[in-house]
Amino acid sequence: MVRADYARWMRIEPPNPPLSDGVVLLRPWEERDVRAITTACRDDDIAWWLDQVPQPYSESDARAYVAMTRRGWKEGSHCAFAVTDAPTGAVIGSIGVHWLDPEQGVAEIGYWVRAEARGRGVATRATLLVSRWAVERCGARRLQLRADARNVASQRVAERAGFHREGVLRSVRFNPRQGRRVDFVLYSLLPDELPG
Repeated sequence: MVRADYARWMRIEPPNPPLSDGVVLLRPWEERDVRAITTACRDDDIAWWLDQVPQPYSESDARAYVAMTRRGWKEGSHCAFAVTDAPTGAVIGSIGVHWLDPEQGVAEIGYWVRAEARGRGVATRATLLVSRWAVERCGARRLQLRADARNVASQRVAERAGFHREGVLRSVRFNPRQGRRVDFVLYSLLPDELPG
């Protein structure tokens, strides 16, 4: 990636119109989402896998999260989206693109889905949409995704979205909620591998 392309990374704007496949719609987080974020992040499954999410989770935590997502967009370091039900606008999940090495076009995707929306392909749909956007609109040259080796559902999302398993990052971090060191399965997706 040449230096001129790098400048583009610092000016990433939320997509307008929002990303959508007719089933899910991705848009930046807003203050009106605080209650939905709070409710979702109190879910035991989200807390189990995402130990960085404070527990108990409060509306103050959600407001701080929304403010952090706004800074991420402004700085070009992190692009966080509310995953909503396209017909109703209800928040059903979250997905983000964290630019690990913007000059080299490397970014990482992370997501969660509300309990009542799991098992419906929400995370896969959101991952497909955000991957195509990151490659085609933002110039990403490598997207990666890490899933806890015990989180089979998250690994299936990566695989359904066209990501390729590269290997296992052993003992990457300690998860205090689970009381163990976590192995992460590393997945990647390159521009010419974007699904149809």
